[in-house]
Amino acid sequence: MDEGTGARNGRFHTPHGILETPVFAPVGTQATVKALRPSDLTDLGATLLLSNTYHLYLRPGDELIRDLGGLHQFMGWDGPILTDSGGFQVFSLSDTRQIDDDGVTFKSHLDGSYHRFTPEKSVAIQENLGADVIMAFDECPPPTDRDYVQQSLKRTHAWAERCVQAKTRDDQALFGIVQGGIFPDLREESAQFLMGLDLPGYAIGGLAVGESKADMYATLDVMNPILPKDKPRYLMGVGAPEDVVNGVLRGVDIFDCVLPTRIARNGAALIKGGRINLRNAKFQHDPAPVDETCSCYACTHFSRAYLRHLVKANEILGHILLTTHNVHFLLELVRQMRSAIRQGELASFAADFLSHYPVVGPSQAGL
Repeated sequence: MDEGTGARNGRFHTPHGILETPVFAPVGTQATVKALRPSDLTDLGATLLLSNTYHLYLRPGDELIRDLGGLHQFMGWDGPILTDSGGFQVFSLSDTRQIDDDGVTFKSHLDGSYHRFTPEKSVAIQENLGADVIMAFDECPPPTDRDYVQQSLKRTHAWAERCVQAKTRDDQALFGIVQGGIFPDLREESAQFLMGLDLPGYAIGGLAVGESKADMYATLDVMNPILPKDKPRYLMGVGAPEDVVNGVLRGVDIFDCVLPTRIARNGAALIKGGRINLRNAKFQHDPAPVDETCSCYACTHFSRAYLRHLVKANEILGHILLTTHNVHFLLELVRQMRSAIRQGELASFAADFLSHYPVVGPSQAGL
């Protein structure tokens, strides 16, 4: 642990390898990280991937994946995998849903068919998928509606208990999800309840869903002294560089987000201080790499002008190269922070990095 901050450099053991934290997980929603092969991810230094229970349940089906050897074999990735519970997608993607204390009935965004998730169903799907880390089924409420957050907290806690009871596989680590919106007392109540279940790790959910960044950081400040120091903490759906650094400073160990792959498909690249949009005409004749300090394949072989050409022409290679760069950027960022924590230099590293990032606007998970 870094003595000057809340940051931790730890090791979390899974059946498919040891995770050194802080760690960023590229998101493979459909059992693939868009535009990258598993071997590309290995070369980039990825050690953890995230896949999505809701999407894989709908297509191709969790039982099919189970019958084909589980998610690791199905997608050709032999490192650790984390699956979420499907709760966020049920609430964010389904136009029609009905919530009760037993579970959620929802309408598929693919074909309009109706389905039902309960805590037991979510655990069963994740056991079929076979990820190393699985998540308890929870409700993700609007973060600023105190009455609703307070009401949903009881449901989330009851569902967490049912997930613990439903779990049958000893080779999967079940994390609980701390909810409570932006309200410190509700966050503490949720954390204390879940810690009473003695789970192997704890996620912080219900953030980066539209609240201000200041509110998100304040909530993490509340969580840092409460959550166990000897168990991993996972901030769900967060991947903006400034949020990752601020999260590490506040004791977060695990991050995931679609941001690096999604913005790549829209022609944007992460750089120190924010991002650049290569669709911009000013890059048409620019011979420089995306980032002169970056050692990724895209930056060591191609110019901004070439990448802009690929983006404007909608060439697949443009998506591949920008995704390569953006994923490398975030993986290198957490690698540098791990090193800085070990050397006792994280505070100065973070201060320099964050000096280029004004804290403005709402937070967004980008799931």
